[in-house]
Amino acid sequence: MLIVVAAVFGYPLVQLVRYSFQNVSPSPFIPTRFVGLDNFRFIWDDDTFHTAIGNNFKLFLAVPTLVVISVLISAILIDRIRGWRVYRTMIFVPYVLSIPVVGVVFGYVFQENGIVNSGLRAVGLGALAQDWLGSPANALWTIMAVIVWKELGFGVILCLARLMSVDEHLFEAARVDGAGWWRVLWHVMLPQLVPTLAFYAIVELITMLSWVFAYVYVMTSGGPENSTIVSEYYIYQAVFQNNVIGVGAAAGMVLLAVVGALIAARLWVAKAFDMSGYEA
Repeated sequence: MLIVVAAVFGYPLVQLVRYSFQNVSPSPFIPTRFVGLDNFRFIWDDDTFHTAIGNNFKLFLAVPTLVVISVLISAILIDRIRGWRVYRTMIFVPYVLSIPVVGVVFGYVFQENGIVNSGLRAVGLGALAQDWLGSPANALWTIMAVIVWKELGFGVILCLARLMSVDEHLFEAARVDGAGWWRVLWHVMLPQLVPTLAFYAIVELITMLSWVFAYVYVMTSGGPENSTIVSEYYIYQAVFQNNVIGVGAAAGMVLLAVVGALIAARLWVAKAFDMSGYEA
């Protein structure tokens, strides 16, 4: 199994590191040259790469949004309101949908004459209609909204699973003491959800860095005016469109380093909570 893992993951990683220090030619007739840190210097000075990384960091704003909404919805569903199983399923279904399918559907929904704008005009709110995907000011935030819609189910299921494992006597004791819904949420549920939310937040941070390519590629192709370009799309353009494989590999190394730091943070958080008596 170690040999299989090394072949599947180790070899590409070694090649990525090697290519990042080379001027790799797409043609077998042109020799590959060692260029040292030139590829890293190029992306360091490249405004497009700065924009791509900046857009990834802007997408980080989706993480606190996901955490807050997940907590609120799970707190409502844990009270087993009428039809709560149906609501739970409806919230989780988007998470298992294919990202390209989601991107294509919402690409049509948010067109200038799509369902959203047509609906706004139909109810007399035409002033709120926007060019959701064609405007540099709106496109990235529209993609972020789609990502939140899709990723929300994962957070709700995690929170519900954690809350269902909590002794119900804790909730009953708080209510007997006169605690209202918000006090139960703040003083009972949130402390129990801390390890789960820490795990969920770091997973979603990694998602915003390394799993948003399909949304961007399908919905906007990085535009308009590079307003939605992200690090993955930058690597795709460098390698497959511009044939500068070394530059793409260098950008991949930077992305790998950031994701690696987040994975290390995830492991550290898990260890810290385990030492405190929490279970993630």
